[in-house]
Amino acid sequence: MNAPALVQKVWNYCHTLRDDGVGYGDYLEQLTYLLFLKMAHEYAQPPYLRHTKIPTDYNWETLQELTGEKLEDQYRNILKNLAKENGMIGAIFYKSENKIPDPAKLARIVKMINDENWISLDSDAKGDLYEGLLQKNAEDTKSGAGQYFTPRALIDAMLACVRPEPKKTISDPACGTGGFFLTASDWITYGDEQWIEKGMSHWNPSKHDQSTIAKSKLNKDQVKFLRDETFRGNEIVPSTRRMCLMNLFLHNIGSIDGEPEVERADALLTPIKGEDKVDYVLANPPFGKKSSMTITNAEGGEDKDALTYERQDFWATTTNKQLNFLQHIVSSLKDTGKAAVVLPDNVLFEGGAGERIRRKWLNNCDVHTILRLPTGIFYANGVKANVVFFDNAARDEKIHTKGIWFYDLRTNKHFTLKQRPMTLSDLKDFIQCYNPENRHEREETERFKYYSYDELINRDKASLDVFWLKDDSLDNLDNLPAPDILQQEIIDHLEAALSAFKDVASGLPESNAKS
Repeated sequence: MNAPALVQKVWNYCHTLRDDGVGYGDYLEQLTYLLFLKMAHEYAQPPYLRHTKIPTDYNWETLQELTGEKLEDQYRNILKNLAKENGMIGAIFYKSENKIPDPAKLARIVKMINDENWISLDSDAKGDLYEGLLQKNAEDTKSGAGQYFTPRALIDAMLACVRPEPKKTISDPACGTGGFFLTASDWITYGDEQWIEKGMSHWNPSKHDQSTIAKSKLNKDQVKFLRDETFRGNEIVPSTRRMCLMNLFLHNIGSIDGEPEVERADALLTPIKGEDKVDYVLANPPFGKKSSMTITNAEGGEDKDALTYERQDFWATTTNKQLNFLQHIVSSLKDTGKAAVVLPDNVLFEGGAGERIRRKWLNNCDVHTILRLPTGIFYANGVKANVVFFDNAARDEKIHTKGIWFYDLRTNKHFTLKQRPMTLSDLKDFIQCYNPENRHEREETERFKYYSYDELINRDKASLDVFWLKDDSLDNLDNLPAPDILQQEIIDHLEAALSAFKDVASGLPESNAKS
């Protein structure tokens, strides 16, 4: 079966299961378990003959001839026991459980996967299939998976500006399903000209004739480093981490018998050691403002306890998760490291600890570019965010930020997730203004303005919440956005305001909050 036909077959079965109440997320998890087992089986056969560390009592062959309750029981045994293994196997099967209620349908999935040789299938075809399911899962608002999904066009634009180099390390402390890692891998593998001229979200040779297929520019050592050593991530949600690891594995990142590249741990808890610092950080940390954990009180109920991270390498102690992620990212970079990070508006203007952190940030790093993002591009509603590009620097007495270039993609711009999604073409002007080949040679435009360090540091609270364009969308009644776009923008503004009020309320003393 060719790749497009296989993709269609897997998708069709996904729709069949949805009629039985099995959502994209549940289907994706079961597909992950079974695909991993089948590919481990393929690697154990000639010509590979690899020791995959899958115990013989729980390998793919034990499922092939079973049906009915026996199949269901063996599948449960596999999930339960492989979760106890170390390395990549244990990471994939951690807290796994069967979500397919009908043994007959489980048997059909097993047969569908068994009929194909997945190793021989082009990695882009496998990756496209899995990425498509991830995106569908993100679009399913009831699942809440959208919070882990960064718009691919935005990731592509960030990579087009940062341009990571081979044999350099890349970190994402809240990596979700691995979008930044995959795009970085494509960029490093194929190079700037082949990658950006196609204007695609992830390189996909299967969509083009042979004359346009990109050729890897990497040698064997660079390929091995990219597969085994380039990426370092954290993801605390087990199911999301599992999907991330499988997503990477299907794109030839990581090893079936190796250690996982993504830790199931809170990145903010532990300071980064010198040898673990990285060359690049590409990230979209969680949008929630407060860090908290759920604890059981004396009465048996649940309370939310605010988390404060006491770290010597942080400039200020705060419960604000977004500010803590920023401090963690700075501390995880080498002195020559570079970062591109999605940050919400409040990081740019908040007082108190926010102001102290901002002033230190501008002094200790070269914060050089801020892209003001439009609303309507994230699955989380009410989000107003920016991409901040900055370079780390040696710790000395110098002020490293000379000035910041701001690009306003928000004013008079209207996007929605379905009717008018943001595409890479919407970001091409920003990429050109950024001038990644030499960011020190730039020119101002209507949307691209420069503010010096002195101008910014002397603003109230050293605020970086800068805007200069007039929002004229409501002045011209003949040129209003479409009703659905206008409606979504109103919802986004109201939800952003509600979120801000909740943050204020959560910071009030309990007696005042009740009065």
